[in-house]
Amino acid sequence: MKIDREKLHSPFVEQVERVSGEVFANCYQCGNCTGGCPVSFAMDYGPSQIIRLLQLGQEQLVATANSMWLCVGCLQCYSRCPKGVSAASILEALRQMTLRKGEDHEDVGGLPFPFLKDAPQQAIISGFRKFVS
Repeated sequence: MKIDREKLHSPFVEQVERVSGEVFANCYQCGNCTGGCPVSFAMDYGPSQIIRLLQLGQEQLVATANSMWLCVGCLQCYSRCPKGVSAASILEALRQMTLRKGEDHEDVGGLPFPFLKDAPQQAIISGFRKFVS
């Protein structure tokens, strides 16, 4: 596969760019974002790989990856990027687009009451913001 103008300007890629405020063509795949990501070890695809998949127009692979749900938004990717691309913003945009379609990653209603009672309120609110539309 190769990057071409058609894939870089597909409706899906343009929507992700619009929501995230990032331009995927700016990424030249140095890998600094993935190297600095504290949770890349647990992701299906690291931040730089997600951007590459978007550059290649691989919407289905990106949509089914767990990467957007694991990103903690620490912005380590942005601070390490020589081109100023924020993979965290891209992953957040993908998460928001998925939630807007009515697809939830986690069933928050299925959490046991004792957990909800003892969990810090900020963690619960953060989880609701991240996983529920």
